[in-house]
Amino acid sequence: MSNPTRVAMVTGGNRGIGRGITEALLKEGYAVSILATRPEPADLMEELRALPGGSGKVAYTQGSIDDLETAQRYLDETLQAFGRVDVLVNNAGVAPSVRADILEATAESYDRVMSINLRGPYFLTQCVANHMIKQREADGHPTPDPTDPSTQPERPYGTIINVSSVSADTVSINRGEYCISKAGVHMATLLYAVRLAPEGIVVYEVRPGVIATDMTAGVKERYDSVFASGVVPMPRWGKPADVGSTVAILSAGSSPYSTGDVIHVDGGMHIPTL
Repeated sequence: MSNPTRVAMVTGGNRGIGRGITEALLKEGYAVSILATRPEPADLMEELRALPGGSGKVAYTQGSIDDLETAQRYLDETLQAFGRVDVLVNNAGVAPSVRADILEATAESYDRVMSINLRGPYFLTQCVANHMIKQREADGHPTPDPTDPSTQPERPYGTIINVSSVSADTVSINRGEYCISKAGVHMATLLYAVRLAPEGIVVYEVRPGVIATDMTAGVKERYDSVFASGVVPMPRWGKPADVGSTVAILSAGSSPYSTGDVIHVDGGMHIPTL
């Protein structure tokens, strides 16, 4: 019997970095289940199913990650479409609607950003991780026994990837709520990495730098000047495909003894320089 198609859930997988991730996983043979707030776009779904070299297997759930009831519905619709889930990519996120100095920022903006960027993914991970554990057991794999090497998996039984940002540890005082949300994503990654390691499930954080998307389009001139100043060793804008290829590598399960790691996709922006 052939192995079942591996299935990935990608929040915000219809545009920007999320679409780059979706396309990368499709090209690696995954079936991809997308969660997005917009109604299902027929033209995009047709493009993704016809992607050269892709699996052609795509499903779509409309919903917002800040609605906690969405998590179970998204998982249920993924299972209805593909029967299992092997990878969860928490990618969906928003910037503040208005960049405001932290002395002027509003509680409404703070609550919105935190709810979408941190609270929603935190509880979606809880929902999917519990299913991954049940799925592992249904596949005939008991909880790995740390005293018995024969029970240790050659590859993870599940992989969870959180997409954060250089803003997790780089200060922008005109969007403090965004920075705090991404710092929280880092801690959520560590928490779930520790809790799920005994279950054979690994957790990673992918930390993009300046990526060319709708979110950064409004500050193009500012970041062009950042690249021109030499702050970033690789002096170019990142592309969604750069993040997508990194997620695909982590999803492959080739590093079963690594978890909780931060993988930077920022052209070296995180490296302190003089």
